[in-house]
Amino acid sequence: MSDHWCRLILIIGALTIGGAPVRGQQRPILHTDEAYIEEVTRATTLNVGDPMEVFAFVLDSLPDRVKVYPTENYYYFSFFHNGTEYAGNIRIEPHDDGGQAVHFTYYREPSEWHEDAPWTHIVLDAAHNVTVEKLDRLAYRITYRGKSVEFALNDLSAVKPPAQALAPNEKFIGPIFDESGIRFFLVYNAKLQDFHYILDETQGVADEFFKSPRTDRIVIGRRTGFAFYRDHHLDRKILIGVYESNMRLNTYFDGPFDQLPDNFIEGETLRKAILEVQPDLRGQIDRFGSAPSGEVRYMIDTYLPYRSVQELYPYHRCASKKLKSASYYDCFVFSKLRTEKGGSRRGSGAKRSGRTHAS
Repeated sequence: MSDHWCRLILIIGALTIGGAPVRGQQRPILHTDEAYIEEVTRATTLNVGDPMEVFAFVLDSLPDRVKVYPTENYYYFSFFHNGTEYAGNIRIEPHDDGGQAVHFTYYREPSEWHEDAPWTHIVLDAAHNVTVEKLDRLAYRITYRGKSVEFALNDLSAVKPPAQALAPNEKFIGPIFDESGIRFFLVYNAKLQDFHYILDETQGVADEFFKSPRTDRIVIGRRTGFAFYRDHHLDRKILIGVYESNMRLNTYFDGPFDQLPDNFIEGETLRKAILEVQPDLRGQIDRFGSAPSGEVRYMIDTYLPYRSVQELYPYHRCASKKLKSASYYDCFVFSKLRTEKGGSRRGSGAKRSGRTHAS
C-alpha cells in the first residue's frame, strides 16, 4: 500500500547535505534518482514465493525497535526485487479477549497499467515458529529465526478533539493516525446517523492545502489529494474526497477507512454506532465492527472517490442550501449526497474482502 514517491524503502538510508544539522533544526531528507536506479537495477536473491522467507527478510532488515504509526497497527514496508516493487505490511490485530493475531501480507505493487496484484497472506503464530510477546498494552515483540523486533504501537490515548470541534449530537469515537501521516478525529452524529472524519489540526498538518477554483470552502492537500470542506458553523475541516486512483490502487493515500482507532475505542461505542446505521448487522460484528471470521469489517467510507475537483462541488451546493437546516451535516456523507441527486442510498459504509466495508 505505497505511493511511488512515498514508499518506505528498507535499503536506502537517509542522505543529508553539508554535515549533521543542529539538534532541533532538521533539514529535509534528500532522495536521488541515482540511488533509485541503483536499487531497481540491483540483482537480488529472495524466494518471493515463500512467505516465511519474505517475512524473515523483512524482519531481519528492521532495527530492534520500530514505531507503528497507523492506528489499525499496520507496519508497512516495500522493497525492490530484480526490478519489481513489492509492498506489504505486518499487522497486530487486537481481539476482544485481550489476545491478538499477527498478520503478514505482501504483493507486487499494483499500478494504473497493471492493477492485478494477488496478495499473499499468513497469520504469524507458533505453527510458523514465530513467537509473539505482549510487552505492554501498546508494545509487542516478534521473534523469528533468532531475530527479535519490538513493535511500539502509536499511543494516542491522550488525543482528544477540542470541544469547539464537535457539533451538537456528535460523539467522539477515537483518534486516527493514517498511513499518509495525516491525523483525524472519527466522530458520529447520533441524530443524523452520520460518521465524519475531522482533520486533526491540534498539531502541524503534514500537507499544504490549496483552494478549489470555485470556492474557498473546499481545500485539497497537494501531497495527499485529500479534499476537505471548511465547516460553516465550526472551525474545522471535514473529509469529503479521496483521489479515486489512490483508493483503487490501495496506496498510502486511499483514505482513513482502514485506520480506525482500534486501541482507543471505548467499550461498545463503535459497534453501537454501526448498528444504529445498519441494524441488520446485529449479532454479526464484534465491537471493532469485524465479522467473527475476521475476513470482513464494516467500512466507514463517507467520502467521495473523485477524479476531478469538479466532482466535489455538489458538497458545496448542498451545504450552502442547507446552511440552517438540521440536516446540514448530511451534506458531507457521500451516500446521502447521492440520494439527494437521485442515486441509491447505501449508508455510510460498505463491504470489501480482506479487511472490509459493509453496505
